Amino acid sequence: MSDSLILTIIIVAVVAVVAIGAIAFVTKGRKPKTPYTSEHDADDLPTGQSAEGDTDAAADTAGASDAPVAVEEPPAPAAQLDVPEPVQGRLARLRARLTKSNNMFSKGLLALLSQDSIDEDVWEEIEENLLMADLGTEPALELVDALRERVKIEGSKDPVRVKAMLREELLKLVDPSLDRSYLPAPHPDRPSIIMVVGVNGVGKTTTIGKLARVLVAEDKDVLLGAADTFRAAAAEQLATWGDRVGVPTVRSEIDGADPASVAFEAVSAGIEQEVDIVMIDTAGRLQNKVGLMDELGKIKRVVEKKATIDEVLLVLDATTGQNGLQQAKVFSEVVNVTGIVLTKLDGTAKGGIVVAIQRQLGVPVKLVGLGEGPDDLAPFNPEDFVDALLEG
Repeated sequence: MSDSLILTIIIVAVVAVVAIGAIAFVTKGRKPKTPYTSEHDADDLPTGQSAEGDTDAAADTAGASDAPVAVEEPPAPAAQLDVPEPVQGRLARLRARLTKSNNMFSKGLLALLSQDSIDEDVWEEIEENLLMADLGTEPALELVDALRERVKIEGSKDPVRVKAMLREELLKLVDPSLDRSYLPAPHPDRPSIIMVVGVNGVGKTTTIGKLARVLVAEDKDVLLGAADTFRAAAAEQLATWGDRVGVPTVRSEIDGADPASVAFEAVSAGIEQEVDIVMIDTAGRLQNKVGLMDELGKIKRVVEKKATIDEVLLVLDATTGQNGLQQAKVFSEVVNVTGIVLTKLDGTAKGGIVVAIQRQLGVPVKLVGLGEGPDDLAPFNPEDFVDALLEG
């Protein structure tokens, strides 16, 4: 074999080896195309690339990976908040309801006082009417004595004049001079604190929700504390009321949590968030349950390590009559009740409980509830109340 042939064979072999090596290097450097998976957010996409565009690329490599394509969820629709009714509108509507519920009471009294001759039997019947309205023995006797004296002096049988005298005497008993403000004075460094107490079944948690609506209607920032850990679903009920008007609720996710701790956290959150008012719900303490009443006192003591409680509102069912008065006495001994909220006042003619409670406890009725609707709670106004009793 000649030298030139051998040289040609060597050159061809070297070229072949180099070509094979180059092909192997290029093949080794390639990577399969992978889809965009849900491990990334849509915001991680490169500029100019959309989630929809990447879907096509993923479809091309469906055989290489089953990973899902990322899809951005549309934003949830904004919650629709209730718009509370203004206070003045509540007062007019509630007065109409109270007038209707006390129609028979007013007509009975006026009929007796307008008779041609008012003897002792008539006065006793008038007194019975007042007692049946839960006015209380002492206030009823005072009212009868005052009316007897005025009718005797004036000698008037005119129904209009008799009604005016009755109104004046009733108004004295209701006592317009009492402080009925349910809005505590503001503080520069903390929210005002309202604690709400009452027995089971009087509508306490519902009343707090309705009062939150009243306060929101008056442009107050409110926070609710669900310290009723004794009754199932109480915290959820309160939170639902808060959600309806955009009011936050501090609650515990632990069943049977310490009520005092929840109340303390609510006040702390209120201070941190700089709200105007914190309202604390409490369990429906039965007045004959000494342990539960002691717990109520503990809540007050623990909360006041953080901030003084400005108002303690006791919720009473007006249909319970004198039994409600006994409840009020026990609660006032434990937590120094500063105001009364009377619910279900339209379901009975026993409006006299207003006078009885105030007379024996020196505690004013500040709010009244006259229905099941969310706006059926309004500030108590003595003049409107007496007028409603006597209208019809």
